[in-house]
Amino acid sequence: MKIFEVLNKYDIKPEELDSFTTRREAFKKLTNFGKSIAFATIPAGVLAASTQSASAAHIPTVLDVLNFALTLEYLEGEYYTKGINTPGLIPAGKDMAIFKTIEKHEVDHVAFLTKVIKSYGGTPVAKPTFDFTAGGMFNPFNNYEEFLILAQAFEDTGVRAYKGQAGKLIDENSVLTAALQIHSVEARHASEVRRLRGLKGWITQANIGAGVPAAAQAVYIREDNLIQGGVDVTTVTPIGPDGITEAFDEPLTKEEVLTIAGLFIA
Repeated sequence: MKIFEVLNKYDIKPEELDSFTTRREAFKKLTNFGKSIAFATIPAGVLAASTQSASAAHIPTVLDVLNFALTLEYLEGEYYTKGINTPGLIPAGKDMAIFKTIEKHEVDHVAFLTKVIKSYGGTPVAKPTFDFTAGGMFNPFNNYEEFLILAQAFEDTGVRAYKGQAGKLIDENSVLTAALQIHSVEARHASEVRRLRGLKGWITQANIGAGVPAAAQAVYIREDNLIQGGVDVTTVTPIGPDGITEAFDEPLTKEEVLTIAGLFIA
């Protein structure tokens, strides 16, 4: 169904879309679609398409990637749910509105990934028990600045994690499409959180940002890379290393991501 047919059917005028603060809020008007299609940032029809395109040879890899992603979404979802429900932690107004929106996105990602995994005949990985103090290294629910620091680290990790797994989904177009759509929203989360901390919305070199502890340095490895597609970018542009590294984002491997996330799994 074409997008304008959908808008007309549910009495949504195209010009109204700019007034919605999130895509999720826009979809609230599509009540007849049902909850299963109201997942923030996920295109309608992806779930149905994924079950039709799967091949037996690809299913184990697809399930591995999806469960890997689900583990990260569990972590982020619980972190923000706990944060917004901790009295006095997040300032009321703009900051609280931002984190409530991010939390809704992460919870929706968990629900979506769970459903897709089941559609492939897989078993969603169990939600781990999280320790967001990382054994006493952090105190995020009693210190808003530390809450922001960890949010930055989680979001920057999530962006690079999805990028690192994209190649494994190349033979499953529908799942790859969904993963990339989640990836782009995670990038928006990362940018928003970084700006709340007074930083640029993108990463410069391997700069972890003021106040970020050494334990989070692994999040930013290789972000100072100047070689793209086998080309030393400094040889084809007068832009310096800072600008070059800001223009390219680097993937993280599954093992690197799990090492980072493992700090917060009890």
